[in-house]
Amino acid sequence: MLRLATTADVDALMGLRVEAEGWLAAAGIDQWRNPETRGPALAKWMTDIEAGRTWVVEDQSLLATVTLAPADMDFWKPSDFPDSAVYVAKLITTRAAKGSSLGGRLLDWAGSQARAQDKPWVRLDCWRDNQALQKFYLGEGFEHVRTEAPGHRLSGWLGQRSASVVRHPGALLTAPNSPETKW
Repeated sequence: MLRLATTADVDALMGLRVEAEGWLAAAGIDQWRNPETRGPALAKWMTDIEAGRTWVVEDQSLLATVTLAPADMDFWKPSDFPDSAVYVAKLITTRAAKGSSLGGRLLDWAGSQARAQDKPWVRLDCWRDNQALQKFYLGEGFEHVRTEAPGHRLSGWLGQRSASVVRHPGALLTAPNSPETKW
């Protein structure tokens, strides 16, 4: 089931991140390797949860999360028309969901949120050095916009796709109380 996250989900959310840290490290990807970043990440999650921007997918346990965040102005410029998009952040799926296209289905859901707000784009930024993640997003219909490299950030590979793109039409995620809700 897809639902808004609550503060009661914080431990499970951090568990998803720690699991992701482990498999990223095992794959030789230098992302989220510094445990000192967990505190700031948790504080941002709490802000997003309290603002109603973080969503989770659960089926007996937490399987995934995504945050629909404001435009990150470290990366997106006024000439990008930042208000024209929904921004995906903190998209994490558990390894237990591998093979279910859950990450792609969450991207499709983000597109539905953009369409509901009359926004033509779904945008994101990801780690500049995580080529596997960039390849995943390209495979989900995103186009590389550009790479930004502010000195205080390691993210900065920018991608966007049309909000009209639906890559997994047979397995749509919907908000609570909808008969189509399924993970």
